Amino acid sequence: MNSVVPRFFAVAVCLPLLTASVWAQDVEEDWGIKFQSTYVAQSKRAFAAAYSGPNSLITKKEFSYSFTATAALGYRPWAGAEIYLNPELSQGVPLSGLTGLGGFPNGELARTSGPTPTLYRARTFIRQTWGLGGDSEKVESDFNQLAGTVRKQRLVLTVGTVSIQDIFDENAYSHDPRTQFLNWALITHGAYDFAADARGYTSGAAIEYFDDNWAIRFGRFAQPKEPNQMALDDRLLKNYGDQLEIERAHTVLEQPGKVRVLAFRNVAKMSRYNDALALATLARATPDLNAVRTGQRVKYGVGVNIEQAITPDVGVFARAMWADGNTETYAYTEIDRSFSLGALIKGTTWGRAQDTLGIALAVNGLSTPHQRYLERGGIGFFIGDGALNYRPETILETFYSVNLFKGTWLSADAQYTRNPAYNADRGPVKVASLRLHVEF
Repeated sequence: MNSVVPRFFAVAVCLPLLTASVWAQDVEEDWGIKFQSTYVAQSKRAFAAAYSGPNSLITKKEFSYSFTATAALGYRPWAGAEIYLNPELSQGVPLSGLTGLGGFPNGELARTSGPTPTLYRARTFIRQTWGLGGDSEKVESDFNQLAGTVRKQRLVLTVGTVSIQDIFDENAYSHDPRTQFLNWALITHGAYDFAADARGYTSGAAIEYFDDNWAIRFGRFAQPKEPNQMALDDRLLKNYGDQLEIERAHTVLEQPGKVRVLAFRNVAKMSRYNDALALATLARATPDLNAVRTGQRVKYGVGVNIEQAITPDVGVFARAMWADGNTETYAYTEIDRSFSLGALIKGTTWGRAQDTLGIALAVNGLSTPHQRYLERGGIGFFIGDGALNYRPETILETFYSVNLFKGTWLSADAQYTRNPAYNADRGPVKVASLRLHVEF
């Protein structure tokens, strides 16, 4: 565990001792064990391309799979506190070595996936909640959540190793690739270059304040030492990822909804596209981000996330984010501008209340410096065709999830990507998937 985590744990342990008098919660569950397992099989059809480069999606037919199994162990050591441990096993083989797309078709595939099963610690964190007043509301038992009641006005501190998406950019209809949409551009903002290691986890802390229908949260987390690699940099005063989110719950025609505004700011040793282009012009060479990764840079972005129930069985969502796009992709995927919208429909109307039908559209774009870098043959971490006839990358995804029996779902999923990796000279790409998800 990174050295930053024990320091944060020490703070989290001391705080409740100082402020226990303001805690108000009717504890119903002191410990809990949850488990999930998800298997995704994918097939990509062959497609046409005028040319290919080092990081292009392979044009021939391909097969891919992923498997994850996760245990969520939770314990409540004192009033208001929860400690969680998530051991996780993963295995998988991605399409084209996980290159050639902005929005990859399987959110369950980490950058470290391989054909050998790997066991690791996904999450280890403590959550402390202080009740500050207001009415009480019930909290249901769930993955990394113990049942109980909390005050509507409260303060929540989370410290340890987590996925930033556990706390930020939540959306009831498009957030979990294990049960909802699979594409990377749909499970969160595609342009959200959130701090994470190559598996999607990081260490740090987040503080959240809830006041009835409002919530505001801020977090600082560790960046990887190198782009899209495993080792994290625990110097949180020097290299870090900050995020600030404001959330407002509302009702429209008596149906619930939420609006979230999210801003992020990354500080790390990152390359700038214009620096790579300038050096390449002087050297009369192909631009290379690795040649100009010499100084600390800042990357930032802002986005809006909306979810709205239309009826108890139909919900819609939309996300839009703009990132500055001057610096390289550091921890997520190569998208600088992202927009998505879609809907989930429960099968109540046709007598299958536990089934779900989903349909969504994502449109991804690049900044001008990013485009020029690729046009001149530059290679990013995920994309690089050797040339670029730029167009926005457009993805359409639809799935139907069948509840086979309690805790088990089988989903059929289809994805259509136009202009893969933003290149009109390649594609379109069609991917079919089967997903089996079990939880208890």
